[in-house]
Amino acid sequence: MTTSAPIRQPCPPGACDCGRDPLLETPGADVRILFLTRTEEKRLIERLENLSSFQDLEHLQRRMFEQLGIRVDIVPSANEVRTMRGIGIYVGDLPGLCRKTRASIPAAIRRAMEKRPEIAYEVLNANDLLRDA
Repeated sequence: MTTSAPIRQPCPPGACDCGRDPLLETPGADVRILFLTRTEEKRLIERLENLSSFQDLEHLQRRMFEQLGIRVDIVPSANEVRTMRGIGIYVGDLPGLCRKTRASIPAAIRRAMEKRPEIAYEVLNANDLLRDA
């Protein structure tokens, strides 16, 4: 497979379960996730940590899906939400998505919500937890 854009370098053997090599070997596979190089990943994480609003978060969720195929779901816990940990941030399974990246995306979004609690309130509001009865 030849690509004009740089693709992510393989993780050290045994360090990750991303399935990068089998993805590259599968004809017709969606390899967009491999364009998330380590440099681009750092830019993405920084951008997620510095979210300015709930709309900004939604925009980034759409862009990550459109450009890389990464689906991020953010939902409040079925139980009471007392801290940012009560908000579930789930990154969908995606062949080629590095284990560390899968963990760093939710962590960056949590840090953004801790800096700007109004984003967390909007997440709760979007899921009908803060609307008037």
